[in-house]
Order: sequence, then structure tokens, then C-alpha cells
Amino acid sequence: MSERRGRYRVLLIVLLIGVGLLLSIWLAGRYAEQRAWELRSQEAQGQLQLYAQSLHTLVERFRSVPEVLALDSDIRSLLRAPDDRLLRKKLNQRLEQLNAAAGSTVLYLLDSQGETLVASNWRDWSSFVGNNYAFRPYFQDAVRQSAGRYFAVGVTTGIPGYFLSHAVLDEAGALLGVLVVKLELEELQREWASQSGVLLVADSYSVVILSNKPAWRFRVLSELSEQARAELVEVRKYAEQALQPLPSTLRRQIDGDSQWRRVEGPDGPRDYLWQRLALEGEGWTLHLLLEPQTLVDSVRSYRLAAAGVWMTLAFLLLFLAQRRKNQRLQAGIRERLEREVALRTAELREAQEGLVHAAKMAALGQMSAAMAHEINQPLTAMQMQLGSLRLLLDSGRQADVREGLQRIDGLLQRMAGLTGHLKTFARKSPAGLSERLRLNDVLEQALQLLAPRIRSEHVELNCEIEHDAMVLGDAIRLEQVLLNLLHNALDAMASAESRQLHIRIQRQADTCLLSVADSGGGIAAEALAHVFEPFFTTKPVGAGLGLGLAVSYGIVRELGGSLEAANGERGAIFTLRLPAAPAA
Repeated sequence: MSERRGRYRVLLIVLLIGVGLLLSIWLAGRYAEQRAWELRSQEAQGQLQLYAQSLHTLVERFRSVPEVLALDSDIRSLLRAPDDRLLRKKLNQRLEQLNAAAGSTVLYLLDSQGETLVASNWRDWSSFVGNNYAFRPYFQDAVRQSAGRYFAVGVTTGIPGYFLSHAVLDEAGALLGVLVVKLELEELQREWASQSGVLLVADSYSVVILSNKPAWRFRVLSELSEQARAELVEVRKYAEQALQPLPSTLRRQIDGDSQWRRVEGPDGPRDYLWQRLALEGEGWTLHLLLEPQTLVDSVRSYRLAAAGVWMTLAFLLLFLAQRRKNQRLQAGIRERLEREVALRTAELREAQEGLVHAAKMAALGQMSAAMAHEINQPLTAMQMQLGSLRLLLDSGRQADVREGLQRIDGLLQRMAGLTGHLKTFARKSPAGLSERLRLNDVLEQALQLLAPRIRSEHVELNCEIEHDAMVLGDAIRLEQVLLNLLHNALDAMASAESRQLHIRIQRQADTCLLSVADSGGGIAAEALAHVFEPFFTTKPVGAGLGLGLAVSYGIVRELGGSLEAANGERGAIFTLRLPAAPAA
């Protein structure tokens, strides 16, 4: 029974793999086909943009030629006196020269009735002089709206061209005539001949007027209505017998301007990617027909890739299913390990915070003996003053009593300042506290706490201070840093013959610097790179926890600064750098 179930299971797996393989091959083919069409469509759109730009540049280059010539005084004079032979000859020669310089095909001038008075081709057999072109739309448009543009087959030469016209007006704005420039655009078509695909430029009647393939010219992209045919005959735009249809069948709409069409062209029936782009200013439409030659190869490649991916995925799924049980066991073990690590991390963080606080309390302990001596002196003086006050009161000397009370008040304020500052230093400052501080004030507070030790150890104190060094930070935490640096400096000079402590505060651009230099002989080279590591100390066992500089380094980094250690000429130099506070 179990063997039969195993066989059924194997058959089911094989069936699923086979069905999935066929489905993946079919989907890959569909995707590859769609992707290939989209890529070709994007490429074609870019080509059309380039073609449109080249055509627009050529037309704009000559658009202003008739408009500028319409301002010429000789041309206006001829239109007022068309029988002036000398002026005609002069303007024929001028238009001939201007046409050669501009690179256009023909420049010619029509009077208000459409008759050609002068032309740049006046010497040729196909001269326009004497011909009437009033029936042409470019003349009618210039009469109605001062300018016109029109593409047609030349009536005189039989050569297609693009006509740009502009009206010549007198001072009162009345029509005198029309100036016209003809462009044959043959050079542009020759430049397009080397490009891939079939490029078609169709006019508003859907007649192909330009193409990089000569056999496709004057093909009609859509069937002409009777009215359209009548209009073409009236203006003699094309030879009607030359217009041939270009049948095509839509096979798929790819996007708004892209289609897959079956075209009955001069080269026989073929499939093309048909892309179009409208030229709004001209009323024309650019069409680009590309053969999807790489489509079959792309589809085959995608299908083979899909088959390989599916088979790989199928075997991978079988392998993963086999490992699923092991992964579940590993996930349970990993979860237990993560909980254990989180618990141990929390314990370590709590221990670290305790050590930091212990370092702070150790600093207070080091100052306690000196502070006790400092406070004992004013207490002794107060006892003596109180005894004197009793005698003064008994003798009625009130003025001397007041003076004695003022001295006692000064001693009390001194004691209150010392004890109050100790309490402030001992408490934990709120997280994120930031205020404008003068480094000099913080240094004075720290030196006040260390003053008894400095005096008792006969340390020579030298200070160079710039009083405008302002920073943003927490006064209590910054004072802890200074106390750690000063304590270390005093400890380093404990056995030195000359004890000199040099403190400098200065501002450099946007940074405030505070340096503490001692004469204690410096730090060993091998220990210099480790002085800011937790629990690293060069002091004897029991003399320190090795946390002072590590805590100080962390505090300075939180304030956005840096703490550096180096050796000077006579001892160690610790430099504190903090960003200067902005102007209030």
C-alpha cells in the first residue's frame, strides 16, 4: 500500500513538472514577443524623433527667407511698376545670387494676381517667369494670412517640392505680391536612404510625399474620398495616375502609436512594426516601418531560458522540501539563541552603565579627601569667628559684630559652592540636554573641584584662554570629561620633579579646541593607540578602572566632537575638539 502511494506521488510530481514546463515555455514565448515589440517600438520612436528634428531644422532654416525679402524696397518698387525692365533684370540677378547663397531650389516673386514677375531660375528652360500660380494654396494662404506652406509636384518642372510663401505689403498694409521659396528636399531623402526600415512622410491627405525608399513615394496610406480627390485635382498637387494605394491589415495594436501590420508594399507582403509621429506645424505624419527580424530568435531564446529556469526551480523545490524539517529545527534553535543573546546583551549594557557611573563616583572619591580638607579650613575659621563675636557682643561693639558676620557669610558661601558643585557633578544629567556653554566657565568649575589637590601637590598651572570659545553641550557631562583629563594629568605628574599643567582654549574657524598638557613624561608608544579603550589603564592595580578616558571619548563623540591623545616635549597632550556654537 505504501509503495503504491509512493508511485502515485512520483507520478503526480512528474505530471506537475511537465505541465509547469509547457506552461512556462508558452508564457515565456508570449512575454518575449511582447517585450521584443515594446523594445522595437521604443527604438522606432527615438528614430522618428530624429527624423522629425532634421526635417523641422531644414524647414525652419528657409522659413524666414521670403519674409525678409518681402521688406526689400526694390521688390516693392517692381510690384508697383511691373513693366520696369531694368528693375526686373536687376531683381532676377539678385534672386539668382540669393538662391545660390541660401541653398534653396527656386526663389520667385508673384504679383497680386499670382503671375511670376522675377525668379532665380530666369535663365533656365523651366523658368517660372510669366507663369501664373494663383491656383496654388501657398499663394492663397499668403493672401489670406500673410504666409503659407505647401508640398506639391511642380507644375512647370514636374519635380516635387515644399513651397514657403510670404506676402509683400505696402506701408498701408495692402497686398502688393507674394514671395515664394521652393525646396525640393531631395538631399534630405538621400541622407535617409542609408537608415534602417522604411521611412514615410505623409501629408494631410495620407499621401506619401517623402521616403527613403523611392518605390514607396506617392503611395496612399488610406483610401481617398471623392472630395479629397477633387481637391487634389483642383490644385494640381499630384499626378492622379501616380497615386497608388498601400494596402495593410492590422494584426495587433501594441500601444497608441505602434501597430503590427501586414503590408502589401512594393517588396511584397511583409509584417512590419508600424510606428507614427505627427508633425503638428506641417500637418504631416512620419511613419517608420521596421521588420521584426529578431523576434523569432528572441522568442526561442526566452523559451529555452524559461525551460531551464523551470527545471532548475523544480529540482530546487524538491531539494528545499527535503530540507524543510531541518530548517524548522534550525529556526527553533536560532530563536532560542537570539533570546539568549538579547538577554546577555541587556545584562552587559546594564553592567556597562554601572561601570560608567562607578568611574564617575571614583572621580568623586579621589576628590573627597581634598574637599574634606578644603571644607575643614573654613569650619575652623568659623569657630574662631564665633568665639570672637561673643566677646564683641558682650562689649557692645555692633559694627565689629556685623563685619564678623559678613566674613562668616563669605565662608559659608564658599562651602556651599564646593558642596553644591559636588552634588551637581554627582547627579545624572538628563539625556539630550544641550545648551550654549563657554568652555572657560566649564574649565573653572572643574578646576574649582581640583583646586585643593593642585595646591597640595604644588602643581604650576598655566592657562591660555580665548573667552569667546562657545560650544553647545551638557555642562555636567563636559565637566566630567575635563575632570577625567585633569585627574589623569595630575596622576601622571605625581612622581615628576617639575609639575606643570598647561591648559589652552582657542577657537579655530568653526571649531573650539581645549588641550591639556602635562609634564609627566608622556604615554608609551605601544599604549598610545589603546588609551580610549574600555578597561585599558597604565596605572597600578587598584588605582583605576580604565574607564575614565573611554567614558570621556563616548561623551565627546555624542557632542559631535573628537578627543585625541599625543605626546609632547615633556609629557602627554590630550586635545578636545568641539563644534563652535552658532552666534546667538
